[in-house]
Amino acid sequence: MAHYDGMKSKQTRLLSKIFATPTSGTLVWSEIEALLVSLGCEVEEKAGSAIKIFHGDDLLFLHRPHPQKEAKRYQVREVAAFLTKIGVTP
Repeated sequence: MAHYDGMKSKQTRLLSKIFATPTSGTLVWSEIEALLVSLGCEVEEKAGSAIKIFHGDDLLFLHRPHPQKEAKRYQVREVAAFLTKIGVTP
């Protein structure tokens, strides 16, 4: 696994879980969002639960899960694809 400055061991494990097959439905969204920020992404609040995550020119639009705290499987897959696009993989 490549080392990313500022990543804690918990975040390194989370990164592996994001890319795991089958896709997990138990990952906590706030931890995924914190991981993205630690990797240099910015999060912009939009209307309601919508957010825009961007890293340079790469964008990802999602809705924060609610009322539950866990990310839905499709959100985890979209985050994995976004991470791959910006060059971050386990």
